[in-house]
Amino acid sequence: MAGHSKWANIKHQKSRSDALKGKIFSRFAKEIISSVKQGGPDPKSNPRLRLAIQKARAANMPSDNIERNIKKAGREDQSDYFPVTYELYGYGGVGIIVDALTDNKNRIASEMRIATHKRGGTLASPGSVAFNFDLKGVIQVLKKGVDEEALFLAVSESGADDFEASEELYYITTPPDLLYQVKEKIEKLGLACEGASLQRIPKISIACSEEDQKANLSLAEWLEDLDDVDAVYHNMLSSEDQELRD
Repeated sequence: MAGHSKWANIKHQKSRSDALKGKIFSRFAKEIISSVKQGGPDPKSNPRLRLAIQKARAANMPSDNIERNIKKAGREDQSDYFPVTYELYGYGGVGIIVDALTDNKNRIASEMRIATHKRGGTLASPGSVAFNFDLKGVIQVLKKGVDEEALFLAVSESGADDFEASEELYYITTPPDLLYQVKEKIEKLGLACEGASLQRIPKISIACSEEDQKANLSLAEWLEDLDDVDAVYHNMLSSEDQELRD
Protein backbone atom coordinates (compact mmCIF):
# COMPACT_ATOMS: atom_id res chain seq x y z
CA MET A 1 0.00 0.00 0.00
CA ALA A 2 1.51 3.29 -1.07
CA GLY A 3 1.47 6.29 1.24
CA HIS A 4 -0.03 9.72 0.61
CA SER A 5 2.01 12.88 0.98
CA LYS A 6 1.62 15.75 3.44
CA TRP A 7 -1.49 15.18 5.55
CA ALA A 8 -1.48 18.78 6.71
CA ASN A 9 -2.71 19.77 3.26
CA ILE A 10 -5.71 17.47 3.22
CA LYS A 11 -8.01 19.23 5.61
CA HIS A 12 -7.88 22.90 6.49
CA GLN A 13 -8.11 23.01 10.28
CA LYS A 14 -8.12 26.11 12.40
CA SER A 15 -7.35 26.08 16.13
CA ARG A 16 -9.11 29.42 16.57
CA SER A 17 -12.34 27.85 15.40
CA ASP A 18 -11.77 24.58 17.23
CA ALA A 19 -11.39 26.48 20.48
CA LEU A 20 -15.03 27.51 20.26
CA LYS A 21 -16.35 24.56 22.20
CA GLY A 22 -20.00 25.53 21.94
CA LYS A 23 -19.82 25.45 18.16
CA ILE A 24 -18.08 22.08 18.20
CA PHE A 25 -20.75 20.64 20.46
CA SER A 26 -23.40 21.98 18.10
CA ARG A 27 -21.77 20.14 15.18
CA PHE A 28 -21.62 16.89 17.13
CA ALA A 29 -25.26 17.31 18.16
CA LYS A 30 -26.30 17.60 14.51
CA GLU A 31 -24.23 14.54 13.58
CA ILE A 32 -25.82 12.52 16.41
CA ILE A 33 -29.34 13.59 15.43
CA SER A 34 -28.73 12.85 11.76
CA SER A 35 -27.19 9.46 12.59
CA VAL A 36 -30.20 8.48 14.70
CA LYS A 37 -32.62 9.66 12.01
CA GLN A 38 -30.84 7.54 9.40
CA GLY A 39 -29.96 4.40 11.38
CA GLY A 40 -31.81 4.32 14.69
CA PRO A 41 -30.94 5.17 18.32
CA ASP A 42 -28.92 2.05 19.21
CA PRO A 43 -25.18 2.65 18.72
CA LYS A 44 -24.55 -1.12 18.72
CA SER A 45 -26.43 -1.51 15.45
CA ASN A 46 -25.73 1.96 14.07
CA PRO A 47 -21.99 2.38 13.36
CA ARG A 48 -22.39 5.98 12.21
CA LEU A 49 -24.01 6.90 15.54
CA ARG A 50 -21.38 4.92 17.43
CA LEU A 51 -18.60 6.92 15.77
CA ALA A 52 -20.44 10.22 16.33
CA ILE A 53 -20.72 9.43 20.04
CA GLN A 54 -17.04 8.48 20.26
CA LYS A 55 -16.01 11.74 18.60
CA ALA A 56 -18.29 13.75 20.89
CA ARG A 57 -16.85 12.08 23.98
CA ALA A 58 -13.31 12.64 22.74
CA ALA A 59 -14.13 16.37 22.58
CA ASN A 60 -15.40 16.19 26.19
CA MET A 61 -19.05 16.63 25.28
CA PRO A 62 -21.03 15.76 28.44
CA SER A 63 -22.84 12.41 28.43
CA ASP A 64 -26.10 14.18 29.30
CA ASN A 65 -25.81 16.24 26.11
CA ILE A 66 -25.22 13.11 24.04
CA GLU A 67 -28.21 11.28 25.52
CA ARG A 68 -30.40 14.38 25.16
CA ASN A 69 -29.63 14.62 21.45
CA ILE A 70 -30.28 10.91 20.88
CA LYS A 71 -33.73 11.32 22.46
CA LYS A 72 -34.28 14.59 20.64
CA ALA A 73 -33.75 12.87 17.29
CA GLY A 74 -36.77 10.63 17.96
CA ARG A 75 -39.20 13.53 18.22
CA GLU A 76 -41.46 14.13 15.24
CA ASP A 77 -40.90 17.89 15.40
CA GLN A 78 -37.11 17.53 15.25
CA SER A 79 -35.66 18.52 11.88
CA ASP A 80 -33.26 16.21 10.12
CA TYR A 81 -29.90 17.43 8.89
CA PHE A 82 -28.79 16.82 5.32
CA PRO A 83 -25.26 16.66 3.91
CA VAL A 84 -24.50 19.37 1.34
CA THR A 85 -21.29 19.83 -0.64
CA TYR A 86 -20.10 23.03 -2.33
CA GLU A 87 -17.22 23.31 -4.77
CA LEU A 88 -15.22 26.49 -5.28
CA TYR A 89 -12.29 27.81 -7.24
CA GLY A 90 -9.95 29.74 -4.97
CA TYR A 91 -7.02 31.96 -5.88
CA GLY A 92 -4.25 30.65 -8.14
CA GLY A 93 -6.33 27.78 -9.49
CA VAL A 94 -6.73 26.11 -6.09
CA GLY A 95 -9.77 23.87 -5.65
CA ILE A 96 -11.82 24.08 -2.45
CA ILE A 97 -14.54 21.71 -1.26
CA VAL A 98 -16.93 22.52 1.58
CA ASP A 99 -18.88 19.77 3.34
CA ALA A 100 -21.83 20.94 5.42
CA LEU A 101 -24.64 19.40 7.46
CA THR A 102 -27.74 21.60 7.47
CA ASP A 103 -31.47 21.67 8.13
CA ASN A 104 -31.90 24.65 5.80
CA LYS A 105 -30.34 24.43 2.34
CA ASN A 106 -31.41 27.96 1.42
CA ARG A 107 -29.54 29.37 4.42
CA ILE A 108 -26.25 27.63 3.64
CA ALA A 109 -26.56 28.59 -0.04
CA SER A 110 -26.93 32.24 0.95
CA GLU A 111 -23.98 32.02 3.35
CA MET A 112 -21.77 30.54 0.62
CA ARG A 113 -22.59 33.44 -1.70
CA ILE A 114 -21.77 35.92 1.06
CA ALA A 115 -18.45 34.13 1.73
CA THR A 116 -17.27 34.48 -1.86
CA HIS A 117 -18.47 38.09 -1.95
CA LYS A 118 -16.46 38.90 1.20
CA ARG A 119 -13.36 36.74 0.67
CA GLY A 120 -13.30 36.03 -3.06
CA GLY A 121 -13.26 32.75 -4.89
CA THR A 122 -15.93 31.47 -7.25
CA LEU A 123 -18.68 28.91 -6.72
CA ALA A 124 -18.15 26.06 -9.20
CA SER A 125 -20.55 23.63 -10.84
CA PRO A 126 -20.91 20.18 -9.21
CA GLY A 127 -18.05 17.84 -10.13
CA SER A 128 -15.76 20.50 -11.59
CA VAL A 129 -13.57 20.52 -8.45
CA ALA A 130 -14.50 17.22 -6.81
CA PHE A 131 -12.95 15.13 -9.59
CA ASN A 132 -9.54 16.28 -8.32
CA PHE A 133 -10.19 14.68 -4.91
CA ASP A 134 -10.69 11.11 -3.70
CA LEU A 135 -13.19 10.44 -0.93
CA LYS A 136 -11.51 8.14 1.59
CA GLY A 137 -11.93 6.91 5.12
CA VAL A 138 -9.02 8.19 7.22
CA ILE A 139 -8.10 6.64 10.58
CA GLN A 140 -5.39 7.97 12.90
CA VAL A 141 -3.61 5.83 15.50
CA LEU A 142 -0.93 7.02 17.92
CA LYS A 143 2.42 5.36 17.18
CA LYS A 144 3.56 5.08 20.79
CA GLY A 145 3.57 1.48 22.00
CA VAL A 146 2.11 0.09 18.77
CA ASP A 147 3.43 -2.96 16.91
CA GLU A 148 3.58 -1.47 13.42
CA GLU A 149 3.73 -4.81 11.60
CA ALA A 150 0.72 -6.20 13.49
CA LEU A 151 -1.29 -3.04 12.79
CA PHE A 152 -0.30 -3.06 9.12
CA LEU A 153 -1.34 -6.70 8.67
CA ALA A 154 -4.63 -6.21 10.51
CA VAL A 155 -5.76 -3.20 8.49
CA SER A 156 -4.58 -4.75 5.22
CA GLU A 157 -6.69 -7.85 5.86
CA SER A 158 -9.66 -5.64 6.71
CA GLY A 159 -9.60 -3.82 3.37
CA ALA A 160 -7.50 -0.72 4.01
CA ASP A 161 -5.76 0.60 0.93
CA ASP A 162 -3.14 2.95 2.41
CA PHE A 163 -0.82 3.03 5.42
CA GLU A 164 1.54 5.86 6.29
CA ALA A 165 3.52 6.85 9.37
CA SER A 166 4.18 10.43 10.45
CA GLU A 167 6.24 11.47 13.46
CA GLU A 168 3.51 10.68 16.01
CA LEU A 169 0.68 8.99 14.13
CA TYR A 170 -0.17 6.17 11.75
CA TYR A 171 -2.59 7.18 9.00
CA ILE A 172 -4.72 4.41 7.54
CA THR A 173 -6.91 5.15 4.54
CA THR A 174 -9.81 2.97 3.46
CA PRO A 175 -12.52 2.87 0.83
CA PRO A 176 -15.43 5.00 2.17
CA ASP A 177 -17.68 2.00 2.83
CA LEU A 178 -15.01 0.15 4.86
CA LEU A 179 -14.15 2.93 7.33
CA TYR A 180 -16.15 1.47 10.22
CA GLN A 181 -15.03 -2.10 9.49
CA VAL A 182 -11.32 -1.22 9.57
CA LYS A 183 -11.77 0.97 12.64
CA GLU A 184 -13.40 -1.87 14.56
CA LYS A 185 -10.59 -4.22 13.54
CA ILE A 186 -8.05 -1.77 14.99
CA GLU A 187 -10.02 -1.51 18.23
CA LYS A 188 -10.09 -5.31 18.53
CA LEU A 189 -6.29 -5.10 18.73
CA GLY A 190 -6.76 -3.03 21.87
CA LEU A 191 -5.78 0.22 20.15
CA ALA A 192 -7.62 3.53 20.35
CA CYS A 193 -8.26 5.57 17.21
CA GLU A 194 -7.35 9.24 17.57
CA GLY A 195 -9.63 10.05 14.67
CA ALA A 196 -11.79 8.28 12.10
CA SER A 197 -13.71 10.14 9.41
CA LEU A 198 -14.39 10.46 5.71
CA GLN A 199 -12.04 12.97 4.11
CA ARG A 200 -11.34 14.32 0.65
CA ILE A 201 -7.76 13.71 -0.42
CA PRO A 202 -6.41 15.77 -3.34
CA LYS A 203 -5.01 13.84 -6.29
CA ILE A 204 -2.87 16.80 -7.39
CA SER A 205 -1.64 19.66 -5.21
CA ILE A 206 -1.17 23.18 -6.55
CA ALA A 207 1.63 25.64 -5.78
CA CYS A 208 0.68 29.30 -5.75
CA SER A 209 2.07 32.67 -4.70
CA GLU A 210 2.31 33.76 -1.08
CA GLU A 211 -0.40 36.35 -1.73
CA ASP A 212 -2.74 33.69 -3.14
CA GLN A 213 -1.97 31.37 -0.23
CA LYS A 214 -3.03 34.03 2.28
CA ALA A 215 -6.19 34.80 0.30
CA ASN A 216 -7.14 31.12 0.08
CA LEU A 217 -6.58 30.58 3.81
CA SER A 218 -8.66 33.66 4.60
CA LEU A 219 -11.49 32.26 2.47
CA ALA A 220 -11.17 28.82 4.09
CA GLU A 221 -11.29 30.34 7.58
CA TRP A 222 -14.44 32.29 6.73
CA LEU A 223 -16.08 29.14 5.39
CA GLU A 224 -15.09 27.04 8.40
CA ASP A 225 -16.65 29.60 10.74
CA LEU A 226 -20.10 29.00 9.22
CA ASP A 227 -22.29 27.07 11.66
CA ASP A 228 -23.40 24.44 9.15
CA VAL A 229 -19.92 23.72 7.79
CA ASP A 230 -18.22 20.54 8.97
CA ALA A 231 -15.02 20.53 6.92
CA VAL A 232 -13.14 22.58 4.33
CA TYR A 233 -10.66 20.86 2.00
CA HIS A 234 -8.23 22.33 -0.51
CA ASN A 235 -5.44 21.14 -2.80
CA MET A 236 -3.01 24.00 -2.14
CA LEU A 237 0.57 23.16 -1.26
CA SER A 238 1.78 24.59 2.02
CA SER A 239 4.68 27.06 2.04
CA GLU A 240 6.96 24.35 3.47
CA ASP A 241 6.10 21.88 0.70
CA GLN A 242 6.56 24.52 -1.97
CA GLU A 243 10.05 25.22 -0.64
CA LEU A 244 10.85 21.50 -0.77
CA ARG A 245 9.54 21.29 -4.32
CA ASP A 246 11.60 24.30 -5.39
